[in-house]
Amino acid sequence: MKKSIITLIGFFGLTGFLCAQPQIALEIVASGFYKPVAISHANDSRLFITQQNGLIRILDENGQILPTPFLDISGPVNDSGNERGLLGLAFHPDYANNGYFFVNYTGTGGATVVSRFSVDPTNPNVANPNSEQVLLTISQPFSNHNGGNVAFGPDGYLYIGMGDGGSANDPQNNGQTLTSLLGKMLRIDVDNQDPGLSYAIPPDNPFADPTDGIRDEIWAVGVRNPWRFSFDRLTGDLWIGDVGQGDWEEIDFQPAGSPGGENYGWRCYEGNHAFNTSGCGAIGNYIFPVFDYSHAQSGGCSVTGGVVYRGCRYPNLYGHYVFADYCNGQFWSIASDGASGWDVYTLSTLSSLQYTAFGEDYQGELYVTGHAQGRVYRVTETSGTPFEIAASVQNESCEGNQDGSILLEWTPVNDPVSVLWNTQDTGPALENLGFGAYCAQVTGGNGCQVNLCLEVTAAIFNAPVIQWNDTILSVPEGYSSYQWYLDEVPLSGATGPSFMPQQNGPYTVEVTNEAGCSAISDPYFLLVQSLEEPSPALNWGVSPNPFQHSWEVQLEFMGSTNCQLEVFGFNGQLMWTRSWSQIARLSHTIDGESWPAGTYWVRLSTSEGKWVKRLVKQ
Repeated sequence: MKKSIITLIGFFGLTGFLCAQPQIALEIVASGFYKPVAISHANDSRLFITQQNGLIRILDENGQILPTPFLDISGPVNDSGNERGLLGLAFHPDYANNGYFFVNYTGTGGATVVSRFSVDPTNPNVANPNSEQVLLTISQPFSNHNGGNVAFGPDGYLYIGMGDGGSANDPQNNGQTLTSLLGKMLRIDVDNQDPGLSYAIPPDNPFADPTDGIRDEIWAVGVRNPWRFSFDRLTGDLWIGDVGQGDWEEIDFQPAGSPGGENYGWRCYEGNHAFNTSGCGAIGNYIFPVFDYSHAQSGGCSVTGGVVYRGCRYPNLYGHYVFADYCNGQFWSIASDGASGWDVYTLSTLSSLQYTAFGEDYQGELYVTGHAQGRVYRVTETSGTPFEIAASVQNESCEGNQDGSILLEWTPVNDPVSVLWNTQDTGPALENLGFGAYCAQVTGGNGCQVNLCLEVTAAIFNAPVIQWNDTILSVPEGYSSYQWYLDEVPLSGATGPSFMPQQNGPYTVEVTNEAGCSAISDPYFLLVQSLEEPSPALNWGVSPNPFQHSWEVQLEFMGSTNCQLEVFGFNGQLMWTRSWSQIARLSHTIDGESWPAGTYWVRLSTSEGKWVKRLVKQ
């Protein structure tokens, strides 16, 4: 049997590790992107990298960039200026069935465009660029502060981050103006349509009243440039990295289940600090960030919102919201302190590579883009001991047997891990398996999950091909046993890799390998002229030979006899047969119209022996 050992990148740890101080490093996954600004996945092993110039590239599970872009809309995309371009990508929650994905880009005049596209139904690695359906177009008064992120929340609605329109200091006060979509977090229903729109307003949106003049799409107000936001894949909490004006960068938090309507303060407040409070309400009207940092103290300039790590590879990082500064390369994380508050950790200060976006793969592992050098990095954690799981797959030995097995093993062995297979079995081992894929959801002690699929396959065993060298039939050596057959009857003593035939007819050989699997060759129809001796008991012939449509067989016996006539193709396939009882003469026409051109063998069998003639169809 064939056995394979697979080391899986699945790591787990105890919840108690959360109190440890994590440290991170970056590993280059791929280079060669042009200004990468977003990382997404479609619930499979691929990563989709959004480039600012209007292309979306696929990074496969082996770290290779596919040569053909998934989407190229560089034509309509306006990427003039530092903050314009193709900026966001989100796959529909039911993408596997409907093939829809959504993008956010700046188009004509710098206006924000939110559109839906469809994947090519014949090629999962290519989208249809002509499938665009524009959902929303929002004019931008200036070239900067475009936001650009789009993401589906746990409620199935599409969230859109909109900057305040640009310039500096929000000169139009868009962040606090409810008749404008700028400076807001928006929430729309892309699976339905309201009259005159390509989407619907969720009925529980906080300002969903078509009579009050307030834009019904608004979910939250008072953001300056929510360049990157994300939902915690476990809890559904919303985290927003809101880029500051000149002094303070902030991280905003909205708990899952919020009814929306939060006012995050801009332009009244920048971070936790008053900015322009003219015309603003009481301080209690605003939601202040869970963390802010100053440009003066950190040397930073622009926050890049991140992702809550829910992968299984690094237990010390589990549950941490990881984010960074675009300019100084500083990475932080925020995690619950267990008492309704937050702990902030300084992770690492890495080379300043203009980190523009964080993203996660379908297993929850964390990645970040380097805008300056066109790279995608994997975020690794260096302070903890990883939990590794390996799979031992025992393949089936022979077709039809149920002797495959899978065993999962992990280290350290005392860490709590639960396993649920798609067979509904639990535990690390599966036995008595047939061919097929076996998938498991493995849950670690801290609640992280990783999905893996393993294939139980048949031992590869191909039947041999018979060769003829004028005197001997043979097949390759190396099999455990051989048995030759003539007309499906085993030949006594013919148990080696070669055999000297004594009769004409269809020969096969059955071979067995070391695993006990057997296979039978295709027939080889043998006609050896030296074995073809005339019989004094009969005369017979076939004509015309060659033939085109039909042919005739003539038989004449010395007395009456029983006989059988068979026609074989060269590969031993029986094309035609018929038997007669107690005949002395016979003239019979056979229709060969449907037979392919080639060589055929006509065999006559009587009680006295068997005779073969060669017949050709042109």
